[in-house]
Amino acid sequence: MGRDVPALVFTRDDRRQFRNKMHTCLDVFARMLRESRFDFERPQVGLEIELNLVDDDAEPAMRGSDVLEAIADPSWSSELGRFNLEIDIGPRPLVAGRPDSWEQEIRDALNHAEVQASAVGAHLLMIGILPTLELKDVGLAALSENPRYHLLNEQIFSARGEDLLISIDGVERLRTYADTITPEAACTSTQFHLQVAPHDFAEHWNAAQAIAGVQVALAANSPFLFAKELWRETRIPLFEQATDTRPDEIKVQGVRPRVWFGERWITSVFDLFEENVRYFPPLLPLCEEEDPLETLESGGIPGLAELTLHNGTVYRWNRPVYAVVDGVPHLRVENRVLPAGPTVADVLANGAFYYGLVRALVDEDRPVWTRMSFSAAEENLHAAARHGIDAQLYWPGMGEVPATELVLRRLLPLADRGLERLGMDAARREPLLGVIEQRCVSGRNGAVWQSEMFHHIHDIDHADRHQALRRMTQQYIEYMHMNAPAHTWPVE
Repeated sequence: MGRDVPALVFTRDDRRQFRNKMHTCLDVFARMLRESRFDFERPQVGLEIELNLVDDDAEPAMRGSDVLEAIADPSWSSELGRFNLEIDIGPRPLVAGRPDSWEQEIRDALNHAEVQASAVGAHLLMIGILPTLELKDVGLAALSENPRYHLLNEQIFSARGEDLLISIDGVERLRTYADTITPEAACTSTQFHLQVAPHDFAEHWNAAQAIAGVQVALAANSPFLFAKELWRETRIPLFEQATDTRPDEIKVQGVRPRVWFGERWITSVFDLFEENVRYFPPLLPLCEEEDPLETLESGGIPGLAELTLHNGTVYRWNRPVYAVVDGVPHLRVENRVLPAGPTVADVLANGAFYYGLVRALVDEDRPVWTRMSFSAAEENLHAAARHGIDAQLYWPGMGEVPATELVLRRLLPLADRGLERLGMDAARREPLLGVIEQRCVSGRNGAVWQSEMFHHIHDIDHADRHQALRRMTQQYIEYMHMNAPAHTWPVE
């Protein structure tokens, strides 16, 4: 979740002071890494889910603040658009509690929020991009009331100096301009957190980067944007374009985009924070009063506020997170590539596959990132976003193969082994990974179902395009509440 900020105008002096504080934070962070001041004895996992709000007709409902007030739970927060909310499911050991405890906790929280939202005329929807969303729905009026987002909007467009071009060629072609960052609000994601020891961070981040394309191929759930059928996971190109601070002249100079896969495998978590400071000018130059060096030398734990605020405006698909909880600092990998939904059952299957596979890859004698170029991992991500579960992906020792074959032959057994090493017994592993297996066997996921259902309604029932998208979304909501994995959903 993003940090709230006040509404204000920044001066040149504000930017100079913020840059100086970031460099101080970076030096303090390096010292903390050397002195091993981190909590890593009890690794935790966590989960954030972004959701859309819709009305009774499955159209976007601009009721975020009303729904938040009705839910009245600090686990819920606003997001970029007034038709978005986010829930933060608290950290826990991966294998804590009875087998279905995490699933039940999530479903209980979502069901409670749905009841409260219904009372103010809205409903919750877990989906990568809301199919009924139209360009008219993402103007400045749709931007959340939170001052953070208005300030981000001002800073991004000040840096660009021109409107945003959104251009995506897929099944159909979309080309439009936006004068706010609100199109980014169309992208709703699932974010898996994994707490790791500082000396293990690089291996876990590299592993997460290596499998990002595989994750997206399996879980694609965003085939429609502004009534156009585009990529299977259209969130990826939309998010890359909707927050781009670079006009064309700056792009050709090689300036890095703020939505960034990265450009190399790393050897330390420090590499990522140092890249943030080196490559990206601050968007929100807000300084805290704390002197991080003074806090550290007096025996305290600094919040590194400027470094972490800046980190929150560099949108890596696998983001490093530094946080202090109960006076103890820790590090997390925040995995951000996956869309929301379709069901809690799908989300937890995606999580089991991710956590298990990362663990197995970290434990290998010859890690995959030593046998695979970084550019190949990035190319996998975009191939998967474009083609979804039908993508051809590169993997060392196999070459380019269908994503489903790669998962069934190579990666599912590794994920199973990784979960076993994490302490998850077979009775828990098999149902979760079975969802992934059956997706591959059937060749079906949320994006496939959405496309097939839309064409069934539009082409066979001869409904107009928006009506077909609306009816498909209503059927999606019904199946979502049933919590049967999306590969089992019928098209009828």
